[in-house]
This record gives sequence, structure tokens and C-alpha cells, in this order.
Amino acid sequence: MPYVTVGKENSSKIDLYYEDHGSGQPVVLIHGYPLSGASWEKQVPALLNAGHRVITYDRRGFGKSSQPTTGYNYDIFAEDLRKLITHLELREVALVGFSMGGGEVARYLGKYGSKGVSKAVIISGVPPFLLKTPDNPEGLDGSVFEGIQKAVAADRYAFFTEFFKNFYNTDP
Repeated sequence: MPYVTVGKENSSKIDLYYEDHGSGQPVVLIHGYPLSGASWEKQVPALLNAGHRVITYDRRGFGKSSQPTTGYNYDIFAEDLRKLITHLELREVALVGFSMGGGEVARYLGKYGSKGVSKAVIISGVPPFLLKTPDNPEGLDGSVFEGIQKAVAADRYAFFTEFFKNFYNTDP
């Protein structure tokens, strides 16, 4: 299983798990919360059949990647993405981000620019900063995040069961 080391926490390496298939123009698929690179299982074959090189990865804290206690912000996620792109020597890459992964694409472009990026696709993107503040008046009230933290602390399994039920619900 391929991993790339993107940093350290104390003496432990922080590794990202990735899969790299095919050849042609590279497409990096960036999952949302709380998914993993495996969430792209239906899209990967179609992109491979279209002649692309397809890279999926598990962001830090997700799937088979390291689970550090720190580093969960868009600046760090974007830096991790840059390290993956550099490690794989990708050129003219298409970045595709879903949900929170879309926020990562936005932060990556804002932080590193578009050199080496041929396309950017944001699917149902979550912005890189969600909290309502004086300079982000459209954000979410802090009580929303406090409620999430309390629900996860009280019963993580129940929280994610309900989260996924609502996430994949087709009812209006």
C-alpha cells in the first residue's frame, strides 16, 4: 500500500494513504468529511476508461491515513495535497474536491496558485472557513459546532449513524 509522509507529530510520521492508477492527464479526487478515497469507487473506473491517471487519497485523519491529534485545518490539508502532488511529480493536474474536499481545492489554489493545475472542480463544496465571525458574517453560528462536538462526545456511533442517514437521504 503506497503512503507519502507529509509531516511529523512528535516522533511519529504523518502518512497519507493513496492509490494511483492509469496514465494520461492526472486527476486527483479529494473526498469530503467523513469519507475516504474509497468513496470515489464509481468514478475511478470511468476516469480510467477515459484515459486519465487517477489518484485518490485518504486525507489526514481519514481512512487508512495517519490519525494525528493536530493539523486539521485547510492550510494543513492544502499543504498535504501539495506534498502528494510533489511526491507523485504530477503536472497539469485536475483537482476534484467533493464537499470539504472542495474547500481544500479552494485553499490549495489560494495558497499555492494554479501553476501545474489544469482544472479545478468543486462539487457541493464546503467553504474553507465555516464559522460566523465579523469578517465572515454568512458563516455558521458557533453553537452548531458545539452541538456537533457534544453529540460526538456523547455517542460517536449514533452521531455518524444519523449523519449518514441524512447525508444519503433522498427525501425532500
